[in-house]
Amino acid sequence: MKEKAKILDKEAITRALMRIAHEIVEKNKGTEDLCLVGIRNRGVYLAQRLAECIKKIEGKEVITGALDITLYRDDLALASGQPLVRKTEIDFDMNNKNLVLVDDVLYTGRTIRSALDALIDFGRPKSIQLAVLVDRGHRELPIRADYAGKNIPTSKDETVEVRLQETDDIDEVVIVEKDSK
Repeated sequence: MKEKAKILDKEAITRALMRIAHEIVEKNKGTEDLCLVGIRNRGVYLAQRLAECIKKIEGKEVITGALDITLYRDDLALASGQPLVRKTEIDFDMNNKNLVLVDDVLYTGRTIRSALDALIDFGRPKSIQLAVLVDRGHRELPIRADYAGKNIPTSKDETVEVRLQETDDIDEVVIVEKDSK
């Protein structure tokens, strides 16, 4: 795979997350009954960063959690080998909360559909909103982000890679061309 373009650097990611945090606070009229749940893996780190941004804005802590959707995926039967199941950490009551689901890239919408199925097993939020760092289009399901850091038109021959300090030792978003074989 060949890196085609850098879309966001560290500063741009930080600005995008701060803007999303402002939008979340505005739409929810503050932080009361607000919680953030990140989809493993990078969505968890983005949710934690958004919580920090919201704390800077409002001076209040926002509850965060982590959601593993592995067993809810609709392509699980197609996967070869044993799926890697990670821990879901939602140790708070999400009933009647305004829950913001956080992921790194919105593509077909299938990951978000799986996440919605998983969330409902943990309770009944008042609302579920979606925040993503990158929306790259190509939806296969009627799902859209309430908050997006950047909309990036891509071809299906490209991949959007979000690299975060916590997992990749760098903050950047790049478009990578798939090898044509």
